[in-house]
Amino acid sequence: MVKLLNSTLFLYIFTVLVWGSTWFTIEYQLGVVPHEYSSFYRFISASLILFVYCLYKKLNLKFSLKHHFWMLLLGLTLFCLNYIMVYEAQEHLTSAMASVIFSAILIVNIFNSWLFFRTPISKEVIIGAVIGLTGIVLIFWKDIGDFSFENKTLYGLVISLLGVLAASIGNMVSVQTQKYQLPVMQMNAYAMGYGALLSLLIGLVQGKALIYDTATSYSISMIYLSLFGSVLAFGAYLTLLRRIGIHKATYVVVMFPAVALIISTFFEDFVWTWPIAIGIILIGIGNLFVVNRKDLSKK
Repeated sequence: MVKLLNSTLFLYIFTVLVWGSTWFTIEYQLGVVPHEYSSFYRFISASLILFVYCLYKKLNLKFSLKHHFWMLLLGLTLFCLNYIMVYEAQEHLTSAMASVIFSAILIVNIFNSWLFFRTPISKEVIIGAVIGLTGIVLIFWKDIGDFSFENKTLYGLVISLLGVLAASIGNMVSVQTQKYQLPVMQMNAYAMGYGALLSLLIGLVQGKALIYDTATSYSISMIYLSLFGSVLAFGAYLTLLRRIGIHKATYVVVMFPAVALIISTFFEDFVWTWPIAIGIILIGIGNLFVVNRKDLSKK
């Protein structure tokens, strides 16, 4: 059983299902609490859970200042800016649309890998990127054609893409931490804690009131996002990233939009149109061009 739970295939399926459902769960976080504080509550909770686990298991929690710098940078990009922008984008997009746009991280990761680590880019990657970007343009073609600074859907698209960029840089930071052999559990505990505190600071600097939504739906969604969406799913994802590499680990983004789309169709009355359907198919095809599914069978 332990071997099964630690297999690459199980980690992949688990991450897809959990992250695919978190997009809809985030909807219950919107409306009352500023996004910075929702991000703070989510990741400070996740960080505390991880620290309690580390203390219980007597895991080493002492790291150098250099290590803390990288964990701080990981927290800023992956657990702070990324999610503040995700929450903001979902104020103007359905959870399904936001998840589809976020799948562009696969392409952004590959180009950032070339930029930061000089990882070669194959012609298949370039073809996949062009197909995927064509899909995104097709989905939002009407909004692009009706461009105005009052267009909230287009604003949601831009914010989503900025969130993708922040998350991708966070992935690059995670790759960089491999040279220091930082353990995933302890690294996440610190990084999520740093990300939470930075989110809190950003909200306070903007003068936003520190409040909490006492609605049951907010608290339940917060628990799910903290425990499953953050502690468990990020632990699984970063383990995949180290085990099979950044290009193949981010293959999960090919699949979790499908989960989000199914949920959104049933619970958000997501309206399908031909441009949206064709655009989503193109994004999926584009992503498939740049991955090798044989790695999913690794143990």
